[in-house]
Amino acid sequence: MAKIAIVTDSNSGITQRQAAELGISVVPMPFDIDGKTYYEDISLTQEEFYIKLNGNADISTTQPSPENVMDMWRKLLEDHESVIYIPMSSGLSGSCQTAMVFSMEDEFDGKVFVIDNQRISVTQRQAVLDAKLMADEGIAVEEIVKYLMDTKMESSIYIMVDTLKYLKKGGRVTPAAAALGTILKLKPVLQIQGEKLDAFAKARTLTQAKNIMINAVKADVEKRFGGNVNNVHLEIAHTHNLQEALNFKEEVAAAFPEYQGQIYVDHLSLSVSCHIGPGALAVACSRKIPELEA
Repeated sequence: MAKIAIVTDSNSGITQRQAAELGISVVPMPFDIDGKTYYEDISLTQEEFYIKLNGNADISTTQPSPENVMDMWRKLLEDHESVIYIPMSSGLSGSCQTAMVFSMEDEFDGKVFVIDNQRISVTQRQAVLDAKLMADEGIAVEEIVKYLMDTKMESSIYIMVDTLKYLKKGGRVTPAAAALGTILKLKPVLQIQGEKLDAFAKARTLTQAKNIMINAVKADVEKRFGGNVNNVHLEIAHTHNLQEALNFKEEVAAAFPEYQGQIYVDHLSLSVSCHIGPGALAVACSRKIPELEA
């Protein structure tokens, strides 16, 4: 019997196909679109989502069905001793807290460990890969859980928003502020570090926004990660903006010439895309496991 199963949700950006290749499981996130429920990467592709978003469909995020999540746990416990479940940050969704409550039921107590390590998208993906690496190395489940909790704040995502339309629609900026920002062609830079999506800076151009984000990561490396960029993973994310993301990857690589790793590029999760719309660019960093990734 395998010891530890690793589970996440599709907010990590890990597709069902990638999950099968990695040997993990992914809970698909549901979306209500014009009154119909769709499941990310099951009945809703990235392309379909953005067609509906650009068409002004009424889109809202919902939590996975607790029964579906628990059924996955039950199935995995048939041939695993324990399950580590890494959902999106509790500060961005109630699904983590819901899962924690159900993990305390008798059939799961001491077997299912729900980790609120305050991440989403590429940094959540990295936490999942870290957990899988540690599990494959034979590290005890309690040690993996402790590591994930101890390092939950040791990542950042900086996101440039291309349009204020969706922040206004979600009530995150007032209509007046959105109108003024549109006139001034402002491109807000947001930050996810810990629980929430917060304002970080304002830029007037794409170039300025990218410089702000790169400098923010440089500051993180210097102040939070020992001054060595090779202590972190660097990642690029985007919302329906692949070519700009690939261009940004080259700029980030040039800004960190000493970086020895691969800069991973992926879509931002659709849950974030609902609130910020298409055209966004992001750069992220998260601490490496020093003992296993030296």
